[in-house]
Order: sequence, then C-alpha cells, then structure tokens
Amino acid sequence: MRRTLTTFRTLVAAAILMAAFGASSGSFAQQTRDGLNPTGQNPTAESVNEDFLFKQDPKITGRISIPDGKAAHLIQPAGRDYRDFRERWLPWLSALAVLGAVALLGLFYFFRGRILMEPGPDTGRKILRFNGFERFAHWMTSSCFIILALSGLNYIFGKRLLMPLIGADAFGVVAQYAKFSHIYLAWPFMIGVALMLVLWLKDNIPNKIDIAWIKAFGGFIGNKHPSAGRFNAGQKMVFWMVIGFGTAMSVTGLMMIFPFALTDITGMQLMQVIHALIGIAFIAGILAHIYIGTLGMEGAYDAMGSGKVDLGWAKVHHDLWVEEEQAKNASGPQLGRHQVPAE
Repeated sequence: MRRTLTTFRTLVAAAILMAAFGASSGSFAQQTRDGLNPTGQNPTAESVNEDFLFKQDPKITGRISIPDGKAAHLIQPAGRDYRDFRERWLPWLSALAVLGAVALLGLFYFFRGRILMEPGPDTGRKILRFNGFERFAHWMTSSCFIILALSGLNYIFGKRLLMPLIGADAFGVVAQYAKFSHIYLAWPFMIGVALMLVLWLKDNIPNKIDIAWIKAFGGFIGNKHPSAGRFNAGQKMVFWMVIGFGTAMSVTGLMMIFPFALTDITGMQLMQVIHALIGIAFIAGILAHIYIGTLGMEGAYDAMGSGKVDLGWAKVHHDLWVEEEQAKNASGPQLGRHQVPAE
C-alpha cells in the first residue's frame, strides 16, 4: 500500500513538473518570437543600427592610423545615390538624348531634304568667310571634342555594349587609352573654347535681326531666307552653347583631374553628375551643328573647309555680312572662279 502511494506521489510530482516546464517553454518561445529575452527585454533595443548612425552623421567613419583621413569613411549614403544615378539613370538619359537627336535630325532630313544652293549671277564666285587661324581654332576644338565625346560615351556605355563584343581584356586597354585621351585632350579643347570666345564674341552678340530670323524659322520652313549678319541666330545659339557648356565642362573636368583639391567626396560625385549631364546635352547639340554644316546644307562645309564660300550662297544666308564686307573694300572681297585669296 505504501509502495503504491509513493509511486502515485512520484507520478503526480512529475506531471506537475512537466506542466510547469511546458508553460515556461511556451512563454520563452513567445518572447523569442517577439524579440525579447526571458526577462522580457529586447536585447537589440539599445544596440546601434545603421539608421541611427546615419541620423547622427551623413557618413559612417572609423579610426585609422594613416595620414589620409578620407580613408576612415566606411559608408556614405551619397555614394549609393551617385552609384544609382551612374548605373541606372545616366545610361537611359544618355541614350534618350543622343539617339533622340539622331532620330529628330533623320526625320528633318526626310521631310525637308538637303537645303540646296540657289543658282544666280554670283554663283561660282568666292568670298573669304574664315581665315586660316579661325579654321585652326575651330578644327582643333572640334577634333578634341569628338574624341572627348567618344571616350565619355565609352565611360557610360562601354562595359554594356563594347566589352561583350571585344572581351574584357581588350576593353580594358581601350578604356585605359580612352581615359588618357580624355584627360590630355581636355587641355587643347579648353584653349580652343577660349580662342573661339576671343575670335567671335563681337559677331555673336544677339540683336533684333536674330528675333526676325527666329520668327522665320531660319528659312528652314518655306523658301524665303531671313536676313543675317556674319552669324545668324542659330549659329549664335551654337556659339553660346559651346562657350557655356565648354566652360562648365572645363570647370567640372578640372575638379576631377585634380581630385579633392577644392571639395570632398560628395562634391566630387556632384561634379561627375554635372559633367555627365552637360556632356550628353553638349553631344546632342553638336550633332545638330554637324548635320547642318555637312549633310543638311549645300555649301556650308566650305566655310570651315577651305574658308571660302560661294558668293551667291553667302548673299542668300548672310546678306548683311556680305554688304559689310563689300563696303570695306570698294572692289569687294569676292573672287573669280579660280582665284585664291591672299591670306
């Protein structure tokens, strides 16, 4: 009887212990799911997290023993924004600007066609439009710009379009030489922009004649060509685009050639964003300039090719300038068909 009672007591005690253990296990599991320890506290509530650090300072820094203090920056949120712009937005914006400009020019050529020279009594006679030094400044600047544009586009599209075609090793060589050309040809480009400003500033001041030229759409629509001086309103827009964009590209480019001289890493990223956005707008604008100076208008290329243009062409597109030139010399600067001007 005693043995039976003892066994019964043991079983009851074991059942009570098991029930207590099960209840405590359930409570511990619930606390664990809630992120709490068995004491009811959240062990990570007082820990330092990323959001908290970013609220205290825009950069997460550490301790270093080297002289370069910038190396202590471990994480900066602006770097993520810049990477997102460079890898996602910049390629799309660049493609839209460049391909959009090409498409619009193609449509214009399809509907308008090439603007041909109108035959007249002065056809075949020549007038000097740009001297040798002016053409040198133009071609030095434009040739540098073309290489700068191609090397800049390689920065944006190279690893997406070129590297799959030629392989990583060949692309690495191309990218390296593109980088060198971008840095070294920037100097003659900046000199060229400064020369253009000095050479052509006085002829590119906007005036009332330009308003009439714009209202007439420059003669591109219809058959009547509005009056213009040495440079029409469209050419003046190109001039100021080159001076404005060229100056902005020069300033931001120098900031990147000499990094951290005047700004920190955030400023460097801002300079790259500005440089890239102005660059793609610059390329799109110059595409229109190249089109009208070559395929778009007959006789226009001669101005920067030989420096001499057809007198009949000049009277149609720059009649006021021709009058000024002829007024300077009673005999006029125009030449016969096979004569060469003295320069």
